[in-house]
Amino acid sequence: MASLILMGDTRVADVPAVDCGEGLVDSRALSLATDPDENPQNPLYFLLRASVAERLLMAEEQLPAGVRLLLVEGYRPYEQQASYFNRRKQRLMDADPGLSDSAAHVAASEFVSPPDIAPHVSGAAVDLTLIDARSTRLEMGTVIDARPEDCDRACYFAARNISPEARQNRELLAAAMHAAGFVNYPTEWWHWSYGDRYWALLTGSPHAVYGATRVT
Repeated sequence: MASLILMGDTRVADVPAVDCGEGLVDSRALSLATDPDENPQNPLYFLLRASVAERLLMAEEQLPAGVRLLLVEGYRPYEQQASYFNRRKQRLMDADPGLSDSAAHVAASEFVSPPDIAPHVSGAAVDLTLIDARSTRLEMGTVIDARPEDCDRACYFAARNISPEARQNRELLAAAMHAAGFVNYPTEWWHWSYGDRYWALLTGSPHAVYGATRVT
């Protein structure tokens, strides 16, 4: 994990966000497959920045016949993200009382992004997987949102403790998403983003084009 840049790294927070003002769109209206049952606590899961949604369609075009993307969560409200992050951080500190606040902040970001820089809060991130023509999910090694400690870190994109089939499917997903300009958060094979601070840092962009946004 030492070679990975986690969301809680100060280098991510230090990337400026110059929001372009692009609006959120309903991804369901663009014929993207979605699953409303994956995150019932987030009724706004289907919202994405317009260019992110368009790039998802571009990514899907890269997939072989009979394989599609399944979006399970896009936009996430700030308050919800903060609740997830604070809960994760507190659990880590309860498990290790010697953990400093700053260390817990970074450690928590292995699985949940700090709300102030979270790609989902900006409408720039997607959690997704692959499905076949019958809408059956392909084997990816773990379920979406598998916690690192529960799967021996098989949730990491480059994990070696997954089947050859899962590795092949992850590579198929990555090829399509990279072709459309997305970057992956390496601790979560399902998490991809475009235009946020993490994307800017990894691609060398001088700033993010999307900052936190709210639905009114």
